[in-house]
Amino acid sequence: MQDLTKLDTHFAFGKNWSSFARSVGEQQISDAVAGVQKLVGGLSGARFLDIGCGSGLHSLAALRLGASEVVALDIDPDSVATARKVLSSYAPDARVRVEQESVFDLTPARLGTFDIVYSWGVLHHTGDLMRAIRNAASLVGDKGRFVFALYRRTWTCSLWRLEKRWYSAASPKAQKVAQAMYIAMLRLAQSTVGPGLKTDKPAGEYRGMDLLHDVHDWLGGYPYESIKPESVDRLMAELGLVRERCFIRDGWRARSGFLGSGCDEYVYVRP
Repeated sequence: MQDLTKLDTHFAFGKNWSSFARSVGEQQISDAVAGVQKLVGGLSGARFLDIGCGSGLHSLAALRLGASEVVALDIDPDSVATARKVLSSYAPDARVRVEQESVFDLTPARLGTFDIVYSWGVLHHTGDLMRAIRNAASLVGDKGRFVFALYRRTWTCSLWRLEKRWYSAASPKAQKVAQAMYIAMLRLAQSTVGPGLKTDKPAGEYRGMDLLHDVHDWLGGYPYESIKPESVDRLMAELGLVRERCFIRDGWRARSGFLGSGCDEYVYVRP
């Protein structure tokens, strides 16, 4: 049986981030700042851990919101290289460290604890969602916050898991065909369901990607797990964390999983 926690079983998220990062500018940075600010407000003097840093945009957003120290980690070496480039370009003098690390290797004994442990749309791709959540939560300090986003579980998740497993191993030509089909279905749904769908964005769009990079990320996001909000609440209570706020998706798409359910966003605090 494959060990899905290992990098060689994962979709090439880092290559997609590297391609996307060529278009990063102040608009993408501003969007990332707004997204982080919505969840945590200001970060003056905070120690910020970004698990699954991708392009580094959210680490950069944390710095712009006042974080005094940022540790950005990703299992994918291409993501690490991209985040280093973005952060060195836009925050050359900041106190920031970018390293290749798996969430399963992180311990408070080695890294200490953080005021903010942040992981948006990442832990469900690690190959062991529940263990990843527990490990990440262990790094939240007293009065610290655990900020994360996870795919909503729907009845279509098992089908999406099969699709993602196929897509992540498919040829570039086959991937292009799948992208075209998905975008056609998305546009058809927009035209038939109406404007409401346009705010129910594909997974990953929150992180600033354009449509093509976003669709590639969604279709290829393997390993893939999902979870219901009530299951998140139970686990957080077990870990001694209290819900501060959350943004739970609503609407037909979130309930059905058609075209993907998208991510629910959570903020929990350690009293």
